[in-house]
Amino acid sequence: MLTEKFNPLKEEMLNILDYEGNIVDANLEPFIENDNLLKMYHTMVLAKVADIKALQYQRQGRMLTYAPNRGQEAAQVGSIAAIEKSDWLVPAFRELGAWLYKGVSLEQVYLYWYGNEIGSKFSEDVKMLPVSVPIASQLNHATGIAMASKIKGENDVAIAYVGDGGTSQGEFHEAVNFAAVFHAPVIFLIQNNQWAISVPRSMQTKSKTLAQKAIAYGIPGIQVDGNDVLAMYAATKEAVDRARRGEGPTIIEAVTYRLGPHTTSDDPTIYRDDSEVKEWEKKDPIERFKKYLIDKGLWSEEKDKALYEEYESYVGETFKKVEESGLVSLEDVFKYTYDEMTPNLIEQYEEYKKYLEEEGQ
Repeated sequence: MLTEKFNPLKEEMLNILDYEGNIVDANLEPFIENDNLLKMYHTMVLAKVADIKALQYQRQGRMLTYAPNRGQEAAQVGSIAAIEKSDWLVPAFRELGAWLYKGVSLEQVYLYWYGNEIGSKFSEDVKMLPVSVPIASQLNHATGIAMASKIKGENDVAIAYVGDGGTSQGEFHEAVNFAAVFHAPVIFLIQNNQWAISVPRSMQTKSKTLAQKAIAYGIPGIQVDGNDVLAMYAATKEAVDRARRGEGPTIIEAVTYRLGPHTTSDDPTIYRDDSEVKEWEKKDPIERFKKYLIDKGLWSEEKDKALYEEYESYVGETFKKVEESGLVSLEDVFKYTYDEMTPNLIEQYEEYKKYLEEEGQ
């Protein structure tokens, strides 16, 4: 068991690929079908291209506030690839790679950040909750879903994502404690990207690792190199199998780094040194995975160049489509709060509608 081999109290971290993409320990390398390996890589590249473009669109005034993901592709894709189609993804707001791998279309992702709630309406076969902006509240939702699955005998698992800052919230304790007591089939995945807006990981807790918090709840916890897609897959797969056997939750700490700002409303140069960012850029999760795939004979630099060109075009075409049809009507701004608009909302809608008419808009 990986959770027994790597002790978070001793700051032992699961690592399978080194920074050059070489296998550290062949005994730890998980078996993943070649087609799935390529799907994982393709998704990571798409997430990177779409993320860079989204930041550009927002800076051009063509998209609303956006939460960048660059540098965290392995933490997201490596973990989500280890669950089944019937399992639930419960996100925060920085899991672009996981959303895309789970089956959410890029158009839906862009619609959401464009301000259109249609982007949160997924097809029935995509078991994912909408984006959750309140910090850590989604962990209780995931625990509830996992408990419902257990009670109904569906044998499905839920995986919930949260940032390092989210572990300081009461909801984190409530969700993990309840899940542990009732053996809920849920995985709590902490994307430790070192910064919660401007607050560094060192100011979140006195614990040496975030994974060791699992010990207090009587459940397994493991710290993983979050920029190592194979390590993320292996740790999550073990946690998923354990949950499906009825053995309860696991905490996984993915040690990664947010290369960009917290959101497009943030300026990270105010609170962190560029030299820190440059050091983490050397640990690029996509480059490591690419080297691994090339060594296995599954990829090449020529294929890589073609893939980036394909996704550059695809992302541009997708956003153009969103710009052409993504604007919502005034009524839509109000009617998605409840199943039916309350009298108060109707009054606000009519008042604002009148205001716009008077302003000639």
